[in-house]
Parts: sequence; structure tokens; C-alpha cells
Amino acid sequence: MNIEDKMTRRKVIGGIGAGLATVAVAPVLGATEPAFASTGSTGQQIQDPRNKYPKPPFKGQSQPWPGLAAEMDPKPDHGETSYKGSGRLKGRKALITGGDSGMGRAAAIAYAREGADVAINYLPAEEADARDVVKLINAAGRKAVAIPGDLREESFCTRLVNEAVRALGGLDILVSNAARQQTHESILDISTEQFDWTMKTNIYAPFWIIKAALPHLKPGSVIIGTTSEQATDPSAELYDYAQTKAATTSFVRSLAKQLAPKGIRVNGVAPGPIWTPLQVSGGATQEKLKSFGGDTPLGRPGQPVELASIYVQLAAEDASYATGQIYGSTGGAGQP
Repeated sequence: MNIEDKMTRRKVIGGIGAGLATVAVAPVLGATEPAFASTGSTGQQIQDPRNKYPKPPFKGQSQPWPGLAAEMDPKPDHGETSYKGSGRLKGRKALITGGDSGMGRAAAIAYAREGADVAINYLPAEEADARDVVKLINAAGRKAVAIPGDLREESFCTRLVNEAVRALGGLDILVSNAARQQTHESILDISTEQFDWTMKTNIYAPFWIIKAALPHLKPGSVIIGTTSEQATDPSAELYDYAQTKAATTSFVRSLAKQLAPKGIRVNGVAPGPIWTPLQVSGGATQEKLKSFGGDTPLGRPGQPVELASIYVQLAAEDASYATGQIYGSTGGAGQP
């Protein structure tokens, strides 16, 4: 290469470099919005988490147990329009208890949009909410199986698993999410019948369901329990509920050690204050309901959809080294 050619080549490269520098700098110099308010690389608008969803004060409202999401004001966001899947759970088969509303509904919607077939369990009184979930699963092109029934009965828990396995053609994701929560100012206000109801729903049912499901779970399968910040920072008025969530946290950690040699992962999700029918059907006093979630650092309750991605991640193949873990989502409370 002669001297003239070298000089020409330097001019070209220099021109390209200057052009790139201009392109890189120009948008910054001409920007009218700060970088943190722009869209991300995926094209999604970055949002201030403090203002993303409704804040207290909320209007007083009450429903008979177990309550319906469809009748709440404001209605919870389970991801009906916001959750976008990407095939992370393609071909998987999931059973979710309490899949009609709350975190169970958010997980059901997300799982279907990630490519899984989903069976949901719920109480017969929650049929209206459950029908909506079935429609959403079907709209995602996946199979939906609805199995209503009371988890306080061991025979039903066994039948639930068998029906789900038969209808789905197998089972490799089990989400133990259903729970009963009722607020009581004093332990003296809790009858033995009420205490037994909470224990049967929150502790016995997962025990029976997991026992029935284990023979069907192959290596690579996952079990996910829904625990709570109440397990480590219990409220005075949730005496019975809080101890069941401490038990859930313990069963996750114990069972993870037991099942790891079989290639089955066990993890838990620990929500903080989340806007679900639990709150309006006796899970909170009217006074607390009106200010629900206002004492978190983010200043609001969470929405079920904000936990959907955690349930997906714990079920996904790329979380294969996560077992015995509790994943919190508490709006900044620092628990678990």
C-alpha cells in the first residue's frame, strides 16, 4: 500500500468515526426527557413503581368469604392485559391451588402465556372468577382444567391431583397457593373450628396434595409454595394465619433438601400486602383495608401480576440451581 492509499484510508476511517460519534452524542444533546424516563431496549416504558398501581386510601368494602376479585374496587391486576409471555414454559403441565384469584390467578395466566397447560383449583363459591381464568388460559392457546372443591378434605386433595394428571396428561409444576386468612383482634376471638379451618387449608392441604403429586413428578419438576412476610414479621391480629405461613416457609426448606436428590426443586414466594379478595373477605379490618399497603416504603399494596414473573422464574429451566429458596416481594419491607 503506498503513502497516498494510506492517507485516503485514514480519511475514510476518520470520517466514519466522526459520524458515529455524532450519532452517539446527538440524541443526548437533543434529549428533552431524562434517560430514566425513556423506554428500555425492549420498548417497554419505564415506570415509577410508586405510582404504577392504586394507592390508599381505598373505599371500605366487604364480601363474604372467600370473596371475588371481580367485585373488588379497584379490581386487582392479575396480568389479564399486561403479562406478555415468551414461551419459557412451553409444554409444561401445572396445577395451581387457589387459581381463581390473587397470586394463583396471576401465575395461571402467566404460565399459560409462557406455553403451559394449567389446571386450577378453587372453592365452588369462586366459580365466577374461575371461569374468567379458564377463558384467559384458552385464549393463550393452552388447555385449561377447572377442578372446584374444598381442600380441607384429604380425599378431595387426592382426587384433585389425579384429575389434574389425567386431564393434563402429566404434571411437572405444582403451585400450592390456596390459603385462608381471617383477622382477629384477640386469640380469644378464634374458635377451635376457625383455627382448624385455617390449619386444614394452609398446612394439611399442601401436605396431602404434595403426597399425592410426588409419584407423578419426574426429575426437573418443581413445587412452589406461597408463604408470606407474615412468616417472619407476623401481625398481632393474624395469629393463626401467620403461623401457617411460618410452617410453609419451613416445609419449603425441608422438602427441598429431601427432594433435591430426586431432581425436584422446591421454592417459595413470600408476598407482602397484595390486593386480593383475602383482604375484603375478612383478612383485614375495614380500618386497615382503607390504608392497605400504605405503610410500605413504596406507599401502596402490590398487585398479583407483580409476582407473576417470580412464579414463572421458579418454574423455568434457567432457575435449575434454585431450590429451598424463599423469594420475597414486599414493596420494600425487607422481608423475608
